[in-house]
Amino acid sequence: MNWLKSWVRPKLRELVGQKEIPDHLWHKCPSCEEMIFHRDLEKNLRVCQHCGHHMRLNAKKRCELLFDDGEYTSIELKSPIVDPLKFKDRRKYSDRLKESQNKTGDDDAILVAHGTMGANKVVVAAFNFEFMGGSMGMAVGEGLLAAARLAVMQRAPLIVVPSSGGARMQEGILSLMQMARSTIAVEEVREAGLPYIVLLTDPTTGGVSASFAMLGDIAVSEPGAMIGFAGARVIEQTIRQQLPEGFQRAEYLYEHGMIDMVVHRTDLRDTLIRIVGLLCNPGASGELVSLEPAPKKKTVSDVDEVGEDPTPATFVDPDAIVVDAIDPNDDKKD
Repeated sequence: MNWLKSWVRPKLRELVGQKEIPDHLWHKCPSCEEMIFHRDLEKNLRVCQHCGHHMRLNAKKRCELLFDDGEYTSIELKSPIVDPLKFKDRRKYSDRLKESQNKTGDDDAILVAHGTMGANKVVVAAFNFEFMGGSMGMAVGEGLLAAARLAVMQRAPLIVVPSSGGARMQEGILSLMQMARSTIAVEEVREAGLPYIVLLTDPTTGGVSASFAMLGDIAVSEPGAMIGFAGARVIEQTIRQQLPEGFQRAEYLYEHGMIDMVVHRTDLRDTLIRIVGLLCNPGASGELVSLEPAPKKKTVSDVDEVGEDPTPATFVDPDAIVVDAIDPNDDKKD
């Protein structure tokens, strides 16, 4: 009977049993908790079809969304010193870096790429939140500086897409120094007379929001993105007051004049193309038609200036006027 248990029964289960369902076929929306089929989610640019919640995109998918035909050229960034402080909490910082690199396939939390958007040259620096929460360390600071100098070299606008929890604590003061370094990068773009556009995505917080993320000539945000410095709970505990509903969300910041527009992801690329076109080509886009000037009528002042009659007049003999007015035979009639 052992052969029945060891061979026949497994075969029967294999024939009639249910097949295992592959992972990642269904995704739960973190906002409305509805289940979404993975193909429908990708087709809708990772926006929930039930509630409109915008899920996060990694840097590569973000660039594919923005560039023409999804084609772009990424640049290789200079590698900074790894773990200069030999930081260790529960795990070594170097181990955390390797884990994130293996998970995402990226060297760090930023991707710098260049290409065309609506036939206009652009440089994009996009963050990847999947890489240690998109935190800003020396490598990210190096990437922002490289993106700025590439934009200046190509005479192209710079578009930065932050998605970050802030400065990377494992690099300490070296991470905080990138706030000043990224601000210098923005100034290099501005001094060159080039547009600097920021696309704020969820989340944009901490040292990132306190530096380059809020310095854009135009600040665009996706709906529902969290944008702020400290967390809401920290603020409430500090000021001992309850914050307004929707505080630190994109819509709240738009209503209070902190950002310029909130744009749905499906309209994002077209909106950025229009912005880039307006900032890079401020002239009239239509065909200019020259109109023939209407003939100028001469006025009395023109006569005084040039010494001629504005309209041609018929010469009348003054004596004839007198003769017509006074008839010499009138006395005889009386």
